[in-house]
Amino acid sequence: MQILFYFILAVHILVSIVIIFVVLLQQGRSADLAGAFGGQGSQTAFGPRAAANVLTRLTTWLAVTFMVTSLCLTALYQRSTGPHSVLQGSKPAPVSAPAKPAK
Repeated sequence: MQILFYFILAVHILVSIVIIFVVLLQQGRSADLAGAFGGQGSQTAFGPRAAANVLTRLTTWLAVTFMVTSLCLTALYQRSTGPHSVLQGSKPAPVSAPAKPAK
């Protein structure tokens, strides 16, 4: 069980690093000066759609993989440590006496 946890953790870290680079590679929609005035074909003759589709799909699949590995890591960690409460081991609040009325 421990090997599976570390394998999924390694995949999770790798996906995290790759998704950062893929998102940074993407260009914003109409991010240049011509795009501000409505020019759509300012990048190339056919527009930047082909590369955007590949990067968008890759981002989607990486995001899905990231979420699945996050859920798997949570489930595996919870199963290995057993059930516990956030309030477990906390001390009860001290009880104070009521204030005396002023004379």
